[in-house]
Amino acid sequence: MTWEVLSIIGTIAFAISGAIIAMEEEYDILGVYILGIVTAFGGGAIRNLLIGVPVSALWEQGMLFQIALLSITAVFLFPNNLLKHWRKWGNFFDAIGLSAFAIQGALYASEMNHPISAIIVAAVLTGSGGGMIRDLLAGRKPLVLRSEIYAVWAVLCGAAIGLGIVNSALELYSLFVITTALRVLSYLYKWRLPNRSLRAHV
Repeated sequence: MTWEVLSIIGTIAFAISGAIIAMEEEYDILGVYILGIVTAFGGGAIRNLLIGVPVSALWEQGMLFQIALLSITAVFLFPNNLLKHWRKWGNFFDAIGLSAFAIQGALYASEMNHPISAIIVAAVLTGSGGGMIRDLLAGRKPLVLRSEIYAVWAVLCGAAIGLGIVNSALELYSLFVITTALRVLSYLYKWRLPNRSLRAHV
């Protein structure tokens, strides 16, 4: 049950996130649907490739595809004057998608009895893979590659599940809320990882 709920939450959040960014870039309706679908399912496809699950497993998620399409349609039909305010929520939906899919990806790898390194990689790829593809298709620098803290939260999810710190449904939902909150705080307060610039300072 926890697995299904996280999948639905992540799918809706990332589909909306992709659709909002597509409209910000003034893509047509086909571009909005493509970016929404790619954002919602891209991370899972990359994860499946790396942990040995056939990519065709994605096509068995008929209900999630329908949920994603409905979410994208709802955003596309949303009144324009209200959508301007919703654009501010793009990062929030992205944070929800990151948390839900990072936990879902870690659980997926854990159930296949993979080592903790694979569980962490599965969490990062599932949580941020779709967003990376979305940003690249939108001509933006991927969030996960900026100094802004993003993928670190997915790493923490993977570690918590891989080490057996989090097991029960209540603990998983608590991890989801905490991870979402940390991601929101990191972009609100501009928490950053150390970085070095090779550009010459004038």
